Amino acid sequence: MSSPAASPYARHGRAARPLRARRWLIGMLVLLVAFGGAGLFFYRQLNGNIRQVALYSGTTGDAGKEKPDVFGRVPINLLVIGSDSRAKKANCKLGGGCDNGTGQNADVEMVVHVSADRSNITVMSVPRDTVAQLPGCTDRVTGQQVGTRFGQINSTLSYGPGCTVAAVHQLTGIPIDHFVMVDFAGVIAMSDSVGGVSVCVSDNVYDPYSHLKLSAGKHVLKGLAALEFVRSRHAFGDGSDLGRTYAQHVFLSAVIRSLKRKGVLLNPASVYSLAQAATKALTVDPGLGSIPKLLGLAADVNKVDTDRITFTTMQTGADPSNANRVIVAPGAGELFQTIINDESLTSASGTAATPAPSVSPSPSATPTVSPGTISVRVVNASGTTGRAGIVAAGLTEKGIKRTTLGSNAAVQDSTTIEYGPGQQDQARTVAGLLELPASAVTAGSRPGVSLLIGADWTSGTSFPSKTGAATARRKAALGASHAQTAKASSCVPVSHQYTVTVNGVHMTPVRAFDASPTIKLSAP
Repeated sequence: MSSPAASPYARHGRAARPLRARRWLIGMLVLLVAFGGAGLFFYRQLNGNIRQVALYSGTTGDAGKEKPDVFGRVPINLLVIGSDSRAKKANCKLGGGCDNGTGQNADVEMVVHVSADRSNITVMSVPRDTVAQLPGCTDRVTGQQVGTRFGQINSTLSYGPGCTVAAVHQLTGIPIDHFVMVDFAGVIAMSDSVGGVSVCVSDNVYDPYSHLKLSAGKHVLKGLAALEFVRSRHAFGDGSDLGRTYAQHVFLSAVIRSLKRKGVLLNPASVYSLAQAATKALTVDPGLGSIPKLLGLAADVNKVDTDRITFTTMQTGADPSNANRVIVAPGAGELFQTIINDESLTSASGTAATPAPSVSPSPSATPTVSPGTISVRVVNASGTTGRAGIVAAGLTEKGIKRTTLGSNAAVQDSTTIEYGPGQQDQARTVAGLLELPASAVTAGSRPGVSLLIGADWTSGTSFPSKTGAATARRKAALGASHAQTAKASSCVPVSHQYTVTVNGVHMTPVRAFDASPTIKLSAP
């Protein structure tokens, strides 16, 4: 088993994991040691449970490329896919029908964005009812092919998860690094492995389609009840897939809070139980196809606090040609760009999101170059008199060893940091101290590190954060996206629209509860 230092996630540019992040791996290592000679058997068993399929199966292009931040760290974008396949006997029984191994759709499509500095996560649902231009694909398992066409995005899973990756990337422009696919039986196994999931509903509710029946208030969902909850689309919202995505966000938030509160990941026996359920339930791309790789990803997710995990739903509008389908709304472009640009959504006002921590990287995440060993040449190219001296003094206060003032240069629009041979980490450290974007750091011909102050920085000793503009972008990105953080514990609003039918009568899920006294509750 690979050591934490040899994690495959080293390519994402992280520094050594802090103690808290390593606990996931430690729990598994302790478990293997505790079992002694049997440890290797259990490890091989878990590894053997994992099913792998190619990440991308589009007939053109690829899944996209990530942009590193100023310190060379790279974000992770994971596509979570919930399959409605009834091919397996267990799924056939749970899904209420069988497909004899042919055909499957994606009940769930969520892009999970883990920021480059591992300080925040954005989870964006793509409603399964979304129609769009879809890519051509070749299923890497069956060889089945399909050309480009206009259709419902969840249908792409019929050509393998790699086709769904291709479709989501084409739709959003967001690079996709990995995927994880889980089926009906997997939802049940994983909810049971964490001891059940605590959720709340605002009213009595009965959805005869998913069979979810709950009284108003809090419930701990296990087994089939958990599946009924995450599959129900008629119990919440307007009876469309949008209501289901909101309920799924509440469910996943509860799972995250439970894992952290109960310390499941610090208990070797619990880790093994969870790992057994997870590895049996998951199909992943080869980049996640082993226990060390999955634990490396889990460690990244685990280090993010619940108030820094934001759940959103891609903004949509009604499909003018089909009232039962939706199309991407123009405002969704802002949400896509925040993910592509690795911008946190947790400091937007007017939503359930809370202020994000400082953008300055933690000491353990920065390059191992002490500011006290760096010399910087400061050049004024801003057009504002005296800027070089002011910024140089600020750098000294921030711990830079020595600053020298260069002659004023011709005005340039943007501030840049140029570095000579072997000075890239020093330049990145200076950029971090000044809160400059990654794009400001460039290779130059002059030895050492040179800061050229541009017209975009005419006052102060730290680069303008443009907080107002950033806040405006976040507001636009979160508009109509039903955002909330994983820290929030709220009741899912039950639909008061006529979304269900009982005994041939169209009614609300609230009324259906009263009209079905002989139907057992999904959970007490």
